[in-house]
Amino acid sequence: MIGSNMEFTNPGFLWLLLLIPVLAVWYFFVRKKDNANLHIPSVAGFQQSNIWAKLKPMLYAMRLLAIALLIVALARPRNVEVSKRSKTTRGIDIVMAIDVSASMLAKDLKPNRLEALKNVASKFVQKRPNDRIGIVVYAGESFTQTPITSDKTIIQNTIRKIKWGQIEDGTAIGMGLGSAVNRLKDSKAKSKVIILLTDGVNNTGFVDPKTATELAKQLNIKVYTIGLGTNGTALFPVAKDLNGKLIFRNAPVEIDEELLKFIAAETDGKYFRATGNKKLEAIYEEINKLEKTEIEEFKYYNYQEKFRPLILLAGFLIMLEMLLRFTVYRSFI
Repeated sequence: MIGSNMEFTNPGFLWLLLLIPVLAVWYFFVRKKDNANLHIPSVAGFQQSNIWAKLKPMLYAMRLLAIALLIVALARPRNVEVSKRSKTTRGIDIVMAIDVSASMLAKDLKPNRLEALKNVASKFVQKRPNDRIGIVVYAGESFTQTPITSDKTIIQNTIRKIKWGQIEDGTAIGMGLGSAVNRLKDSKAKSKVIILLTDGVNNTGFVDPKTATELAKQLNIKVYTIGLGTNGTALFPVAKDLNGKLIFRNAPVEIDEELLKFIAAETDGKYFRATGNKKLEAIYEEINKLEKTEIEEFKYYNYQEKFRPLILLAGFLIMLEMLLRFTVYRSFI
């Protein structure tokens, strides 16, 4: 009857249980000393009723148990079953703008920058079950790979299929940011976020990054920027051999950090530098914590009162005690 989901409505009554051992001490030690004793030369005539005399204290024990049960009943024990229902009260629309230029094949991250990013981005999507997400890819130009959607399977498939060589090479940061802003301009979400990742310097495109930044700012879109690449040099693809296989050579890593910092600062976002796989994972984990989706939780309580069986059992014990006291034990009273 009593389990981990049991509670007492009036727990203060339970202090009365301290009276039970006091009453027991009074009856079994104090009261017995006050009883009169009759000394007779022989008890042979009382042998048949002797066992009932020995069991007489059972009457008082039953009374004490009945009192204890009534005290517990006054505390009103009850089982509580709690059911929960949640709903998203503040959704976030997120667009990931991903650089897919040739430099994303550099091997300073394992196995290369693009594959490392795809792995981390996929995990990030799994942790955002209540948000809508879209994917924009850019190099020398940009396009929307997947519009904003709540279908995470589509997003995961899109990320898995991202590869180098789909569009003209180059690094058009302004166009990548502009396409992401365009995806969010009609969004009704209370919070709109762009995660812009690049490993280079803006060197092409007809949209100026600062113009795209101003548009994002006017639309209250927050932009987190990520510069991807180690410090120093890395193995970059520079050409293809006769078999079409990429040739890699060491070259300096160049990232326009000043531009990325500017974009983040103007839109109330944050700039990150990912110099390795672990650092990239930590950055996406931090963004995941910074952008919390508000979830409203409703709890429903179902109460089952348990005091009635205690009262019935106490009443039964009292009636049984009275029955025995005025029948079997009548001659001992």
